[in-house]
Amino acid sequence: MRRYIIKRLLLMIPVAFGVTVLCFALIRVVPGDVIDVMYGDTPLSDADRAIIKHDLGMDKPLVEQYTDWVGGVIRLDAGKSLWTRRPVFQEISDRLPVTIELALLAFVIELAIAIPTGVYSATHQDKVGDQVARVLSIMGAATPDFWVATIAVVGLSSVFGWIPPLGGIAPLLKDPGTNLQQFLLPAAILGMSGAGGLTRLARNTLLEVVRQDYIRTAFAKGLASNRVWYVHAVRNALIPVITNAGSILGFQLGGTVIIENIFSLPGVGQLTLSAIQHRDVPQLQLNVLFLALVFLCINLIVDLSYGWLDPRIRYS
Repeated sequence: MRRYIIKRLLLMIPVAFGVTVLCFALIRVVPGDVIDVMYGDTPLSDADRAIIKHDLGMDKPLVEQYTDWVGGVIRLDAGKSLWTRRPVFQEISDRLPVTIELALLAFVIELAIAIPTGVYSATHQDKVGDQVARVLSIMGAATPDFWVATIAVVGLSSVFGWIPPLGGIAPLLKDPGTNLQQFLLPAAILGMSGAGGLTRLARNTLLEVVRQDYIRTAFAKGLASNRVWYVHAVRNALIPVITNAGSILGFQLGGTVIIENIFSLPGVGQLTLSAIQHRDVPQLQLNVLFLALVFLCINLIVDLSYGWLDPRIRYS
């Protein structure tokens, strides 16, 4: 196990290097200039633009800009935001707790919905409960979360006169009531959106597993039906579900732009959108790199969970 983890961590280095190259190159292909955004309609002469570019370090050769940026990331000093003039690492660290809480709460909700519903649907195949669960899961997967969020906010405000508290985020430990009011609704919307596809995946995978020879042998030996389903079959069926759920969690930890903006949650997603709007290259570069590293770490954790779910899996 230790050798496998070390090998995977070493493999992350070339992947992260490739991400930095692609991130640095592709962002500079995007049309637009931060100077135009910063100064708006103010006319600038070529000399003024040259001075501003020099102050921002935008007049250096691209290779030098790339090496400076990568060196800064390694030193945890990736420069300052071109818009706020604050360190970009500080911007992410300030927004990260909001995104982590939202993503983890949504992750718990989607697993709490998807796994029991998928198992129930598979164990009651083609019955009324299965049909209802399949319809609801398709609706959940097909309905855009931004549409559900908009309808929820408008409906709750017009019918009950209530909207989630806006403004500053209440600390979870100091004011859990207000904190849950701010996070529970957006997390539930994200969770239900992800649960739709996971429910269908859990059902289909479980039905595939129970048709395998070792499950048939367990039934033939006279083992209790519940034991075969819930002890032997479900654990093996969860492997693709956990893989898919890990990808969803990676996206959510990278920032859910639309949900964070609808509910005024100052997370990483809102920060990324702001960086795109303001052509804030240093901030956008770090946000994209952060998302890539989150995916690498989540994939490693998911791969390690396979050995716990299926003892037959060995790492080398």
